[in-house]
Amino acid sequence: MTLLGRLLSNRRAGETHTAWNLPHLQGPELLSLTSRHFDDGAAMSLEQCAKNIGGADVSPHLAWTQPPPGTAQLLLVVEDIDVPLTKPAVHCAALIDPAIGHLDPGALGARNPATGVRVLRSTIGRGYHGPGPIKGHGPHHYTFQLFALATPVDSAPGTTPVDRARPRAFLSAITAPVLGRGRLTGVYER
Repeated sequence: MTLLGRLLSNRRAGETHTAWNLPHLQGPELLSLTSRHFDDGAAMSLEQCAKNIGGADVSPHLAWTQPPPGTAQLLLVVEDIDVPLTKPAVHCAALIDPAIGHLDPGALGARNPATGVRVLRSTIGRGYHGPGPIKGHGPHHYTFQLFALATPVDSAPGTTPVDRARPRAFLSAITAPVLGRGRLTGVYER
């Protein structure tokens, strides 16, 4: 165990401030979110991890059940709930066309996102940023949260455009009703 990991072992953001627990993003859990790369609660592979720890930083395959009727847009948020900060780190945020039923590996890349995917700012940058937890800090849980929104997310006049907004500000500003949601958790430890 590294000294930094040991010193921070009891510091974790937790789930309280995740997108999943924001009052305005509550909705029925109607979506089933899965991946070919890992099961819910299982370990993620090094391929999906950050380059600075030897990974390829390739977003995993994701698939979901049909969104509820009236879904105008899907919102995907990936958060590390074990980061030693006061709030989870957003590893990816993206708006997705509801006609899409899955994402192939790498579809959340900042430079070449898949057709119908609009990647937004995350805590780290833009696009998907894989796990890269502090060595010795213990297991980190990465929650992939998918929300079916009744109206598209757009920038309100006089506000920061959606594409440039910080993730917490963007998530707090969403007013679209949530018709359904689902989540999948991957785990990684160094």
